[in-house]
Amino acid sequence: MSHTVLNKKPLLTRIRRIKGQTEALERALDEDRDCAAVLQQLAAIRGAVNGLMLEVLDGHVRHHLGAHDASREERAEDLDVVVSALRSYLK
Repeated sequence: MSHTVLNKKPLLTRIRRIKGQTEALERALDEDRDCAAVLQQLAAIRGAVNGLMLEVLDGHVRHHLGAHDASREERAEDLDVVVSALRSYLK
């Protein structure tokens, strides 16, 4: 089972907040707002996405890598997933 199922409501709340922020960014661009407002909105979105990534990553590490009943092979596979996700995210 995915660990996100256990923590679904707060994750969806974060996603909905990000959706609202991206809609505000779209409006700012559509309404020709000044660059400072657009940059501020972009920074807010980036922070929100980083927070969401951290929340999901934290849950994954704790649920999968921290599981006491996980085999060595399962832990190795989960570690590969985490490293791959981080490499992709940090590009």
